[in-house]
Amino acid sequence: MPKSTDYTAKIPDDQGYIAYTSDEDSVWTDLVAAQSEAVQTHMAQPYLKGLKLLDLPTNRVPQCPDISAKLAGLTGWSVAPVPALIGFKTFFNMLAEQTFPAASFIRSRKDFDYIEEPDIFHEIYGHTPLLTDDRFARFSQAIGQAGQNATKDQYSWLIRLYWFTIEFGLTRENGEIKALGSGLASSPTELPHAVLAKDVVRRPFDVLDILRTPYRIDIHQPLYYVIDKLDDLFEALERDLLADVQTAQSKGLFTPLYPPKAA
Repeated sequence: MPKSTDYTAKIPDDQGYIAYTSDEDSVWTDLVAAQSEAVQTHMAQPYLKGLKLLDLPTNRVPQCPDISAKLAGLTGWSVAPVPALIGFKTFFNMLAEQTFPAASFIRSRKDFDYIEEPDIFHEIYGHTPLLTDDRFARFSQAIGQAGQNATKDQYSWLIRLYWFTIEFGLTRENGEIKALGSGLASSPTELPHAVLAKDVVRRPFDVLDILRTPYRIDIHQPLYYVIDKLDDLFEALERDLLADVQTAQSKGLFTPLYPPKAA
């Protein structure tokens, strides 16, 4: 996650609702319009089914209490607004408690196509559809529970499993590459890049390989992992993820496929 932000968190009222401006509602409206066709074309069925179940508003920023009410009846999850940046410990604790942390601000027009940090569009439009599916909800909770027992030096290793699956995972449906990841669903430019770009490296899903794969948050990913069968992902729930982290640490990181970040 980025170490600093240009954005300021929006503060909810006593009922958890946030007063978004008409300009902010307009950004949401335009983001949904920009994404709808690509999402229907390139996103995997679990995401699309969840999006339909949530029936998100298209003309205003959704409110966390309303999304929580829908999720509660489906998987028991809720969504809570948080500041723009939270630490790994807070993130893991919230996932373990079946609460998804949602950055409360929405991106500006200058970051319309790609934003380095999560905003409310990424959190709600990107993440919550998968949380309507009990299998993905349990996987996210398991990551949080593992994180609660992790040491600080293990945080950045464990989070890679979340990054390359829930955030930027790909899968196959009827022989075609489809996107699962929330970061893809919410990015007008990275979704087609991940699925269609010929210069992208797409590797088979493997937990240990993922834990050893470094990434950058400020560019389109040069590498994605493809889950052939979703059961392969959910079977990771039976693994000792912290033992996997220790194994990955002993083997070391793979050489990055991305260029070094400019100073």
